[in-house]
Amino acid sequence: MLTLEQLAGLLEKNRAAASARVKGFSIGGRRFNFNSRPAVMGVVNLSADSWYRESVCLSAEAAIQRGQVLAAQGADIIDLGAESTLAHAARAGDAAQKSKLIPVIAALRAEKIPVSVETYSPAVTRASLEAGANILNLTGTRAVDKIYRMVAAHDAAVIICFVAGKNVREVGDFDLSADPIPMLREFFARQIDLAQRNGVEKIFLDPGLGFYYRNLQDSAVRVRHQMNIFLNTFRLRELGFPICHALPHAFEFFRDEVRCAEPFFAVLAALGKTDLFRTHEVPRIKAVLDTMRTF
Repeated sequence: MLTLEQLAGLLEKNRAAASARVKGFSIGGRRFNFNSRPAVMGVVNLSADSWYRESVCLSAEAAIQRGQVLAAQGADIIDLGAESTLAHAARAGDAAQKSKLIPVIAALRAEKIPVSVETYSPAVTRASLEAGANILNLTGTRAVDKIYRMVAAHDAAVIICFVAGKNVREVGDFDLSADPIPMLREFFARQIDLAQRNGVEKIFLDPGLGFYYRNLQDSAVRVRHQMNIFLNTFRLRELGFPICHALPHAFEFFRDEVRCAEPFFAVLAALGKTDLFRTHEVPRIKAVLDTMRTF
């Protein structure tokens, strides 16, 4: 059971990190100051393989409408993905991804809604940025120099995801050491340096808690790991850039109440000082954050 004493011990051990401040910047014409207010990113899945059925849109019209609804419900950014990260899901080629993404990006940007695109493909990255995407949600570790240069050329932002493999579909095991934060810090520090040397200044860091690692299939092990990372997020903010978290689901624990999982994890993520909440449940997460803000 998570206790107040454990939280107090975590803070006491890392008190200097708790006061770390991160960079703010403009995205899609909107200024974000993450030190005073976190942001919410709503998810639109364009792949039929995505298991979170409420987020799946099988036509451009449906995806545009969902993006509009999420923005009206309080999402600051809409994140689009055309290939599921599930291990058993079919791969989506570059052409198929682009054909799904481009119309949705164009329509949402026409309404000045900031748009993020999740991909590890350089070709999809280029097409998405040219169509007006404001953020690349980078889920791979190959050809990153080339990808960062594209991001910089379009004055876009990048979400650097921790991926233990060449892309999110080809990961092995997660390093489940007692304290994973030093390993994450080392990975992100290298990527920040590489991104900045290629001209990128608008950077988010994402520990990749929603990815499907082989040694995190046991639900109790996975949830403990996720809770630990959420509560220790403030330590990663010492790198100077905002932290993004994709809120997980813990289906084995929540079962029929699985749509309550993301709000639960949002509380832990907020306590850890998360800056950008990626969620399928925008109104629920916004309600959680608004309520916590009243304290």
